[in-house]
Amino acid sequence: MTDAAPVVTTRRDGAVAVVTIDSPPVNAASHAVRAGLVAAIAGANADPDVRAVVIACAGRSFVAGADVREFGRPPEPPRLTDVCDAIEASAKPVVAALHGTALGGGLEIALACHARIAAPGARMGLPEVKLGIVPGAGGTQRLPRLVGVPRAIEMATSGRPVDAADALASGLVDRIAGPDLLTEAVALAADLDAPRRTGDRPVPAFDRAAVEAVVAKVEARARGRIAPGEAARLVLASADLPLRDGLAREWETVARLKETDQARALRHVFFAEREAARVPGLDGVAPRAVTTVGVAGCGLMGSGIAAAAADAGCAVIVVERDEPAAAAGRDRLAALYDRRVATGRLAAAERDARLGRIAVSADRAAFAAADLVVEAVFDDLDVKRELFAALSAIVRPDAILATNTSYLDPDAIAAVVADPGRVVGLHFFSPADVMRLVEVVRTGAVAPDVLATAIAVAKRLGKLPVVTGVCEGFVGNRVFSAYRDEAERLLLDGAYPETIDAAMEAHGLAMGPFAVFDLAGLEIARARRERLRAAGRLSPAPTIADRLCERGRLGRRAGRGWYAYDGGERRVDPEVTALVEAASAEAGVARRVVAADEIVRRLVGAMAREGRALVDEGIAQRASDVDLVMIAGYGYPDWRGGPMFETAAAG
Repeated sequence: MTDAAPVVTTRRDGAVAVVTIDSPPVNAASHAVRAGLVAAIAGANADPDVRAVVIACAGRSFVAGADVREFGRPPEPPRLTDVCDAIEASAKPVVAALHGTALGGGLEIALACHARIAAPGARMGLPEVKLGIVPGAGGTQRLPRLVGVPRAIEMATSGRPVDAADALASGLVDRIAGPDLLTEAVALAADLDAPRRTGDRPVPAFDRAAVEAVVAKVEARARGRIAPGEAARLVLASADLPLRDGLAREWETVARLKETDQARALRHVFFAEREAARVPGLDGVAPRAVTTVGVAGCGLMGSGIAAAAADAGCAVIVVERDEPAAAAGRDRLAALYDRRVATGRLAAAERDARLGRIAVSADRAAFAAADLVVEAVFDDLDVKRELFAALSAIVRPDAILATNTSYLDPDAIAAVVADPGRVVGLHFFSPADVMRLVEVVRTGAVAPDVLATAIAVAKRLGKLPVVTGVCEGFVGNRVFSAYRDEAERLLLDGAYPETIDAAMEAHGLAMGPFAVFDLAGLEIARARRERLRAAGRLSPAPTIADRLCERGRLGRRAGRGWYAYDGGERRVDPEVTALVEAASAEAGVARRVVAADEIVRRLVGAMAREGRALVDEGIAQRASDVDLVMIAGYGYPDWRGGPMFETAAAG
């Protein structure tokens, strides 16, 4: 047996030692990488013929974070802090050559170097807050010395990466390379006369009162998350503490936070996302090539799906029912991209490029060029079956047809297609260009490569695909229906919409259930109840929600729903209060005060019970998939881990 090849190697380029990390797939900062770097820096410093060092990575990325295999375990020495200290203390200049992504510990390694050069497509960030912790190897202390306290707070508290141009403008990197990153990194290292240690730099002056206000906003926006506020305070402390003291405080904070319930929950979510990609029966199945995506319908959902596909670089064919609807669809897409430009999220030239990838027409024959067609038409079975029967005769035999239905049976839709094996569910969440979740519905006859393609396309669109089986509402809407039903039982028992919403918002949801119902519109749930009544699966007795609909209270867009909306602000409406109290009296229920903790316990419990039923029935592959759906699709706080995790953790 031969020893494995070292993951860190050193070669000479003139007087520059080029230290290369090669630890696929993302050069994570494993123990082998950490030990290799410390040894390489020591070796370079001991070699009299070496004047400078370049740290680079093989493969598609610079060091892209910690080794997930070490999550939740004490780090084996050398710790990443030791690595960064060794780099910064080097008597010979050290340059980081950044490409791909430099995240978390990878960026901290780069910060400890004496100069940084980035490939044009490089991205850098500190995502630790997304795992309930803070950077632990100097990120909160060295970063503000380069980019200033306000910018460092934004990066450390949001977890969002920055691109090379932004990094250059802020001072995070010294140069953006041309076509040959490594050659330019070696030249930069050779030009450095002495180390320029980040830790020796003073923190640039800043307006302390203004930054304190920013920190307060970070803590307010965190909605119960601990880590963002801790990260902001650590960055602010960098201006007052010597580097050594700041690093010690940073590490103490990491050690404390990683043992919190929030960090455990966020680690659960992290691993749940990795596990969701493992779908039984698809090992070794190659997806089909998809370069052109068709979208049937250009309403709110269809325009969002079209934009998501165009954003991912696909050619997009959108077809509406007639020319006036097609014209309205073009306007809707233009407005969507114009909003991004107006808010600074997109350059005008890029808007034009993405709109240029979308062709909107009223001729279904245009779908003949599509590799995949996603329908986004009215959620009516007859409408969808007519469309799919027509598409079956238009698209190529190898083209995939996907339904975006929320509640209808996709197998009944697939039945009208000549080859039902090419039909799959792709249930996007609105707005589809923003929301991350896509439920990939495994229809009864779907071919394995069609299912694999649907998953691959969702990933290409930047979405989180979660595979579900066929049932009414799939995973998300079925769990949400249980949540809705329990919320309405709480109304009968003595709670009010505003007390229920307040309890769930305090629990970490951005909006309570009744505010969400109003935002979505009450007519959608009413149509579902009518279908269930017609099938004999629901009592004919009207619910409180039915009575609201009878009064034209259809939600926020109507100006009235569970709440009244004046100038866009929701307010408690005495008419709803009276309806709720009357419903309790009609049901013979003596109203009582329902405490917030009971509200939370019952609503979370209802979601978890329905989730368990979905797993038991084989609709959901695993409990963690249910958690992902509720977090990514319905705003459940990820720092609680999802209703399944939270309920299990509570015992």
